[in-house]
Amino acid sequence: MDKNIIEKTAGRYARRGRSGGRSANTARRGTELFKQSPWRLPVNHDPPIEPLAEEGVQAIHNGAMNILEDIGIEFLNEEAREIFAKAGCRINNTNVKMDREWVMEMIGKAPSQFTITPRNPDHELIVGGKYILFGNVSSPPNYYDLDIGKKVPGTREQCANLIRLSQYFNCIHMIGGYPVEPVDLHPSIRHLDVLFDKLTLSDKVCHAYSLGKERVEDVMEMVKIAGGLSEEEFQSKPHMYTNINSTSPLKHDHPMIDGCLRLIRRGQAVFVTPFTLAGAMAPVTISGAVTLSIADALSEIALFQYVKPSCSCVLGTFTSNVDMKSGAPAFGTPEYMRATQITGQMARFYDLPMRASGVCTANVPDGQSIWETSNSLWSAIQSGTNVVYHAAGWLEGGLIASPEKFIMDCEMLQMVQRYMEPEVWDTSPDSIAVDAIREVGAKGHFFGIQHTQDRYESAFYQPFISDWRNFEAWEAAGGIWTPQRANQLYKEIISRFEAPKMDEERLEALKDFVSKRKAEGGAPTDFLSLIHI
Repeated sequence: MDKNIIEKTAGRYARRGRSGGRSANTARRGTELFKQSPWRLPVNHDPPIEPLAEEGVQAIHNGAMNILEDIGIEFLNEEAREIFAKAGCRINNTNVKMDREWVMEMIGKAPSQFTITPRNPDHELIVGGKYILFGNVSSPPNYYDLDIGKKVPGTREQCANLIRLSQYFNCIHMIGGYPVEPVDLHPSIRHLDVLFDKLTLSDKVCHAYSLGKERVEDVMEMVKIAGGLSEEEFQSKPHMYTNINSTSPLKHDHPMIDGCLRLIRRGQAVFVTPFTLAGAMAPVTISGAVTLSIADALSEIALFQYVKPSCSCVLGTFTSNVDMKSGAPAFGTPEYMRATQITGQMARFYDLPMRASGVCTANVPDGQSIWETSNSLWSAIQSGTNVVYHAAGWLEGGLIASPEKFIMDCEMLQMVQRYMEPEVWDTSPDSIAVDAIREVGAKGHFFGIQHTQDRYESAFYQPFISDWRNFEAWEAAGGIWTPQRANQLYKEIISRFEAPKMDEERLEALKDFVSKRKAEGGAPTDFLSLIHI
């Protein structure tokens, strides 16, 4: 293989003007900044890690059932309590106790796999089975990038740019809540402007916050308009989703339950994700924290299945530990990894799809941020997780969104998705390559033979932000560290971004709806202090 071929396969992304970089590959790439992985729904072929023996699974299950039967769950939503009473559960003020037989009957109605179809059906998602999907960072109140150089409150422009990144990268399958909270928008209309941006800057599956009926109803209507859907078509299958967190321990608030009931009654998907920190809102032991989380989640899923049998529900996990020196949440820890793996076992026990997260405690896009996120990411893979929330852009325990971290995370996600491609472990005669081995024998090398020449461009993963040159070459090119390279790529992506097309009539209808709802005052602002993890 000659030097030019080697340079082409080594330099997937380079700074402008770098020898062998983008300028050398313009003809092959057209207007692309780099050759990214194609859109696909990754399939996790690896058998999941199961830390628990069967008796361990039964111990957590029985513990969760004992909580539901004997301790009960606080439901602050009056309608939910009325539904539970109708189902034969025991109600004492806001406390609800439910028999395990009834809970398991309800859980048995939930599908193990379902689809979510956005306005672009080419971006339809399959949730469940062996599929693993990745979503962007969701809900940080603050933003950080290298140009600003400090943590600042989020803005609509920053939020929109993170939506653009979410659309641009094929390894991101869905858009969660606000990628950063745009605090420059009034809370009463924030959902209208951000959902407009989501639906016009992206054509991927999007999310609604369950914060009161107005926000939920507005988002459903906007998704209908963007998709050109009738009410019947909208209700026929999920086109969007929400994610809710219990107020652990053992409490579910009014607006989140209200929002979920509205969504499931109209055929949309709900991710139920208790936020349990061992040592704070849950027992200090990991198995105890997982048991509490399972009880919290199953109580809600049972409610939703009673109201709408076979509605699309996901069992989420957000169980980690606190830093015992400060009381602050810690993520990407060994305990977080085990909690995720254990919850994966329990999700399979209940035959429910599972959600986990790509999280870290680090404050800036540095080495710590990557090893903690990598720990979180691999625990999701090992647990058989189906949806990874916060997979790109998360910092400071969910308090900061960062575009540099987003791009660095996307490199990891692309690597993981390549790792899952069956061709990587293909054992066909062509891959075993006995003829190629015979051709080279004990002399020479494999660079120049036809077997290599036919595959050199696609044989191995090629990075877009990692730099694989030796130290001297890296230093001669300016010695640019990874976050700096990510910062430059971020700005180039945004400058060249083209929004996916939308039918003009639908676009105008969206604009009219937003204007109308703003004129009506938008939504109440009573529920904005709730956590959405």
